[in-house]
Amino acid sequence: MLNRTLRATALLAVMVAVAAPVAVAAPAPSSPTARETVTVSSLKGDARMDYPVTDQVVRVSVDARAVYSVGSTPQRSWGTFRISHAQDGKLYWGEFAVDCLTTGGPTATVTGRLVRTSPGHPWLTVLDPHTRMGVSFFVPEKGQARIGLSGATKKGEPLLTKCMAPAADAKVVDGGYTLRDGKG
Repeated sequence: MLNRTLRATALLAVMVAVAAPVAVAAPAPSSPTARETVTVSSLKGDARMDYPVTDQVVRVSVDARAVYSVGSTPQRSWGTFRISHAQDGKLYWGEFAVDCLTTGGPTATVTGRLVRTSPGHPWLTVLDPHTRMGVSFFVPEKGQARIGLSGATKKGEPLLTKCMAPAADAKVVDGGYTLRDGKG
C-alpha cells in the first residue's frame, strides 16, 4: 500500500512539475498594438489661371503625392509641378521637384525646388539655382477652382519656406485638378 501511495504521489508530483512551467510560461493575452495609420494624399491636373495681362497665358500643371502618418506635416512628398508662361510669342516654363504637399479638405499647398527651365528663361539670370516656389490650390467638388502662386525670391535672398504658399486667389479658366485628401 505504501508503494502504491508513493507511486501516486510521485506521479502527481511529475504532473505538477510538467504542467507548472507551461502555465507560468503561457503569455498573458496582450492588447492589440496601436498601428500607425498611413495615408496618401495626391494632387494632379493642369489648368490655365486667370491672369491680369490678357495677352499672356499662365498654366500650372501638377502631379504630386505625400505620405502622412500623424499630424499635418507629410513624412515624404514627391512629384513635379510646372509653371508655364506664354508672353510675346514665347513660352517660358519652369519645372519643380516637389518637396512638400499638404492637403486639407478642398485645399492643397505644393512647394518645390526649380530643377529645369525652358532655354533662355529670365529665371536663369534673376533666380538662384534650385530656388523654391509654392502654389496653392482650392479644388471644390462643385464650383470654380482657384490657384495661388508665391513667386520666387531673387538671387541672394532667403528661400521661401517649405510647405508655404499664398491664398489661392486666381480663378481657373480652363482645365482642372483632382485632389485626394488622404487625411480626411
